[in-house]
Amino acid sequence: MTKILIVDDDAAVRDGLYGILSPHADFKIVGKAVDGLDAIDKASDLHPDVILMDAQMPGMDGVEATHHIKEQFPEVKNLFLSVHSSYIEEALAAGADSYLMKDCPRQELLEAIRELGTGGTARPRKQT
Repeated sequence: MTKILIVDDDAAVRDGLYGILSPHADFKIVGKAVDGLDAIDKASDLHPDVILMDAQMPGMDGVEATHHIKEQFPEVKNLFLSVHSSYIEEALAAGADSYLMKDCPRQELLEAIRELGTGGTARPRKQT
């Protein structure tokens, strides 16, 4: 079972991702975080396998949070989710394991999480 932490400052996005992922028996949502600092704290407490990380958040953004989390917990996989493709290079440089646009097909999101959850590498995919 893949333990997932959802990080997004928008409650509707957090709840939407929870609704998409929670019915799947191979996923367990261990928590939700509202910004980068909250993500670091919850990663430490909850020990997720995969973090779904938003890029733009108040306070500490997803890029900085990813950098800190990867320094402390290099085994945790980070799947960056954003509406802005301009964050791809920064996210990957900070240690993100993969990157998807928030409007990606649901199946693509599920496949990427499963790949990362089993220790694989879900490469960023170009959106059409």
